[in-house]
Amino acid sequence: MSQSLLNTIYLAGVFLLLFASAELLYHKFKVQAELTRKYVHFSTGILTLLFPPLINNHWLVLALCTSFLVILLTSIRFSLLPSINAVDRVTRGSMLYPIVVYSAYLTFSYFGHYAYYYIPILILAICDPIAALVGKRWPIGKYAIFGYSKTLTGSSAFFVSAVLLCGFLLVVFESISISSGIMISFAVGLTTTLAEAVTHRGFDNLTIPGIAIITLMCFQTHLT
Repeated sequence: MSQSLLNTIYLAGVFLLLFASAELLYHKFKVQAELTRKYVHFSTGILTLLFPPLINNHWLVLALCTSFLVILLTSIRFSLLPSINAVDRVTRGSMLYPIVVYSAYLTFSYFGHYAYYYIPILILAICDPIAALVGKRWPIGKYAIFGYSKTLTGSSAFFVSAVLLCGFLLVVFESISISSGIMISFAVGLTTTLAEAVTHRGFDNLTIPGIAIITLMCFQTHLT
């Protein structure tokens, strides 16, 4: 049995333990679903960061992501996993996340650049919550798109954090010039900020990393 297959099995077990611990917190310790949902999302994001160094076959990642997509869809259909699903708002973010992770991994496998995986995943995991927190704490410059309210402070926080994060990850993973790094970082920051502003109900889990990958592809010659 290959090491990648073993690592996939280990990761699947850890994911199942994560879901079980969230259910324990929800049922036994009466933790609110909003908190257990955030706990699962954060922990899932951390675990998916291990995919590139631990799994070297995109088919294994596909199997892993598909299995958990099936679990999530089944839980919604039969009202299971209330620690994730028992929230008041309607959102598709949980179901879209496995699709995003596999798409990012497939792109990374094709181009051979870690930036294609870590930039979209971490912008979604870090910049989106920062925008929400800043927008709620300092709700300045409110505007509405498609009936959903946003703030200029929140969007600005997303843009700045996305540019800084992208720049840092490019320095870590890519050997590119400073000018190219700045140009790519600003392009990714701008396009993902626009994606965050115009998509709602969890679909930003798809559009933010998706537009980040597309933007990086536009600058592929700078990454080689």
